[in-house]
Amino acid sequence: MAGATVLPLPITPSAAVCQIIRPALALLPQKMDSAKAVGLILTIMLQEVGRDDMLAYRWQVVDLKRPEVKGPARGLAQFERGTYASRGGVWGIYLHPASRPHLQRACNTLRVPFDALKIWQALASNDALSVVCARLLLWTDAAPLPALGDEAGGWDYYLRNWRPGAYTRGTSTKRASLRAKWSRNYRTAMTTLDRGSR
Repeated sequence: MAGATVLPLPITPSAAVCQIIRPALALLPQKMDSAKAVGLILTIMLQEVGRDDMLAYRWQVVDLKRPEVKGPARGLAQFERGTYASRGGVWGIYLHPASRPHLQRACNTLRVPFDALKIWQALASNDALSVVCARLLLWTDAAPLPALGDEAGGWDYYLRNWRPGAYTRGTSTKRASLRAKWSRNYRTAMTTLDRGSR
């Protein structure tokens, strides 16, 4: 895993599950690895960096006409750096007692310095680290993961933990569009799991 290559973009959902998500979850305690976790992480990635049902970006694209221009979020799960004071983004899971030791062990395995800035910088070139960060953020939520098939529960979980600015600051039309996008992405994720092993 430490020397794993990064898949070329775009990445199909099935390749994401088999070659990125499941191997990365193996870096964490077994209790964090479940079909519910795989399905939710895949849906979130499709929501954040998906295009035409594929994972298309490793950094935040603020203008589709200029995809090389980077916003503050990095990786397939789109983590921002956050700050010590905000306890958001990478800083959030770096400081949270429920996630910090697991993040440190994963960083050691992946040969990423255990430093919030270094972790954030590595996300755009380390897909396994992106999955680890996503799973650990979900782990810090006191509520259990939504059941497979609970699309609405997954949406609420995503909004609570990712707090997507496009939704929170969006118009009612934009919000409806993002909610519909989630439904499509959730169906894609569930279909992907149905075709493989749960």
